[in-house]
Formats: sequence, C-alpha cells, structure tokens
Amino acid sequence: QVQLVESGGGLVQPGGSLTLSCVASGFILSNYRIGWFRQAPGKEREGISCMNGPEGGTYYSDSVKGRFTISRDNAANTVHLRMNSLEPEDTAVYYCATLRLLCERDFSGNLWGQGTQVTVSS
Repeated sequence: QVQLVESGGGLVQPGGSLTLSCVASGFILSNYRIGWFRQAPGKEREGISCMNGPEGGTYYSDSVKGRFTISRDNAANTVHLRMNSLEPEDTAVYYCATLRLLCERDFSGNLWGQGTQVTVSS
C-alpha cells in the first residue's frame, strides 16, 4: 500500500524542540521530492519546507527558516523535520506529502499523510 505516515507531534513549551517523522511505504521515498505543510485552526494550509530528490536542494518558508531543518533517512525510507525554538504560532497539524512539481516557493503536495498535531503552549 502506497502511503505516508507522520509521527512525533505533541505538546511542547515555547522555546522547545520536536522532531517529526514521515515514513513512506509502498515506494522509495528518496526518489521523490517531499515537503512538510502545516495548517493552523482557521488558516489555510502552508508549505513550510521541502527537499528535492536525488538532485538535492531544500527550501524553507520565512516563517520557519533558521529554526526548522528537513532531512532524509534513506535507510529507513523516512523524512524528518527537526523543529527548534518553537513558538505558539507554530501550533498546527503538520503533514508530509510528495510534491507535484519542484521544491521551490509555493510548492504543492500530491500524496499526503494523515497529519500529526503539534501544540506549543506553556
């Protein structure tokens, strides 16, 4: 079965860190461009980071640049999102997805995971 499954969300205090994971099954994730999106209550879904396939290269939105890091673990068929210096404004459901087109500004998703909740609160 072709799918993506996210994990690693939870409740964290402001200034804390979390690492999200996105495990692929049914296909080789390293052959695909992959991205992380988030959707906060009452807001549109936002693409925050993505990574190209074998050609390399990453993108970060201004809202997370310098705080979040996307990485691959090809042996585990997994992509991670390390989130540091978390703020209440980062509270959202986080999704991973393979990309329709290039990893660049305004990137869009194709195959989606089910999402994982991240709540930043004291």
